[in-house]
Amino acid sequence: MNSALARAQRRTLPHVLERKDANGDNPAVVAEIQREIRAIGDSTTKLKDSLEKDLAQVRQVAEEAKGAIGPEVKTQIDALTTSILEKQTALETGLKGRLSEIEKRLGRIGMGGNANDNEVVERKNAIDFHRVMLAGCGQLKASTIITEADVDFDGIKAWNASFPTYLRSKDDRAIEAKALQVGSNPDGGYWLPTAIDNRIITQVFETSPMRQLAYIETISTDALEIPNDLGEFDAGWVGEEDSRTETNTSQTGVLRIPVHEIYASPKATQKLLEDAAIDIEAWIAKKIADKFSRVEASAFINGNGIKKPRGILTYPAGTGNPGQIEQVVSGNATGITSDSLINVMIALKEPYVPGSTWLMRRATVGKVMLLKDGDGQYIWRAGLEAGKPSVLLGYPVMQAADMPAVGAAATPIAFGNFREGYTIVDRLGISTLRDPFTAKPFVVFYTRKRVGGDVTNFEAFKLMVIST
Repeated sequence: MNSALARAQRRTLPHVLERKDANGDNPAVVAEIQREIRAIGDSTTKLKDSLEKDLAQVRQVAEEAKGAIGPEVKTQIDALTTSILEKQTALETGLKGRLSEIEKRLGRIGMGGNANDNEVVERKNAIDFHRVMLAGCGQLKASTIITEADVDFDGIKAWNASFPTYLRSKDDRAIEAKALQVGSNPDGGYWLPTAIDNRIITQVFETSPMRQLAYIETISTDALEIPNDLGEFDAGWVGEEDSRTETNTSQTGVLRIPVHEIYASPKATQKLLEDAAIDIEAWIAKKIADKFSRVEASAFINGNGIKKPRGILTYPAGTGNPGQIEQVVSGNATGITSDSLINVMIALKEPYVPGSTWLMRRATVGKVMLLKDGDGQYIWRAGLEAGKPSVLLGYPVMQAADMPAVGAAATPIAFGNFREGYTIVDRLGISTLRDPFTAKPFVVFYTRKRVGGDVTNFEAFKLMVIST
């Protein structure tokens, strides 16, 4: 019975499993460990059954003796019973310890471990660093499979420990020699460790603030129809006994603003979406939204109305008929004068003046800032608070990158109440169809927006034209 117990104890954890995981970083197969755990459970059950059977036999012998056995034999039976119970307890305790050790091994990276464990996170970051290094020196291929055996964990750990010192001192000697083998320049080592930052530095584009200035209407059809009254009723003086003839009434009409469609259809590989360090889908959505805003803002200024909104600069000069916008000459063939700015402001009817704004591009702002009045004082007044626009002749100035530059026959400056004069129509905000099927292995992000815009009151703002 003692030999059976010893054999069962030896069978609880095979030596081959101990050898495979002796260094703590051998990639042991999970299925093998699971089989060993089941074997331990089976051995425990068999041993427990054997011990209970032996114990039952001892008790049976004692009962059958019915007192015929002497005190010495009874003492031996009791001692044997106690020994069996102690061995069973010791075996269970030992098995619990072994199982706990296997559970710790299962916690290692690549074996279903706890992702919140610091060691697991460090080892994952090391593998990511190794992948970046391979990519930097052109050795990373689609078929490349990186295992823990390929990664120098100690070297990368030393590199990460020394990297902050290198950033501060720019001294390569601060990095250990082993880390330099991992992080040398030819091997892509001067790339930042993957845990440093995942920002994307993007180019900044200027646009026009028409959405801040214009009136915005949201509709559920394909066009917005606005009734308009562009005339007036006739009236006249009459004597007490004079006859009264019929007077003319105002002519009314309807202004129709259709909506148009902007679209974009970028695509990215499924692998990039899965493995990139940043949220690629969010980045794509942000870039498209920014582009859409600039495309529509440009149309609100210069659009010709064909498959796009019609802009404020596309109508002919004049004041006699609807569909014409008054243009005030600058008095200079190539530039802007202080007098011309005053003339533009005075040309606007008084009811539109409250809430009016100057609109011009940044380069034009620079030219206007240099203008002085008759007393030699600059007519430009910078904003006194952060985020507040500067003031020109008492009215705020907004920069619009889509306004033309100062030049002969150009209209670089607009002034007026754009909320009264221009209407933006929104039918559908930005919507995206994520299509992973039609262009495999790419995922297509078909994105669209429906928007329209047009001048609704042609006398609510004025334009300056560069001319003598």
